[in-house]
Formats: sequence, C-alpha cells, structure tokens
Amino acid sequence: MPISSKERAELRAEAHHLSPLVHVGHQGLTDSLFQALDDALRTHELVKVALAKTTDVSAKDASHAIAEKLRADVVQTIGRTCTLYRRNPDLKRKQGDLPPWR
Repeated sequence: MPISSKERAELRAEAHHLSPLVHVGHQGLTDSLFQALDDALRTHELVKVALAKTTDVSAKDASHAIAEKLRADVVQTIGRTCTLYRRNPDLKRKQGDLPPWR
C-alpha cells in the first residue's frame, strides 16, 4: 500500500537531516547497488540516495526504478538526491523508541 501524502510529508521532514547512505556512481543502477540499498532499507527504512554527476540516468528515473525493484516508496527527489522509504515489519519496536533512521 503506498504511503499517504501526510506520511510522505512527515518522512520528508525526517529525511531533511539525513546524509546519503548510498551513492550511485558512473556505473548506474547495478545489482550490487540494489543489494546495498535493499540492506539499507531493511535496517533503516528511510534512506537517502545520492547520484553522481556522471550517472547516465536522471535522479527521478533512478528513484522510480529503484522503488519499483525494491518495493519501496519515493518520498522525494531533489536535484541529484532522492529519498526512499520501505517499512520493515520485522524490526523490533518498543514504545518511545526512536525510528530506525535516527
């Protein structure tokens, strides 16, 4: 189920303070990149991705391709940076805990 616009706005606010965890280089969207992103989404849920200037694909196209392949939601795309979210129901959560991306 896609995230609502309210959830997207909250995630955008949370993502503002994050640094990119994954960098897309000149090779573009490779299998190893998808694996690294899958691991990052599994442990952090909210992940910022930076695209190098030498990357052939646009940030918007890359974010949608990644989101489709990894079953994630695109929170936002600004310039050469995109933010992705995928909830992990297996993460242990206790009342009052900080979210996994903090």
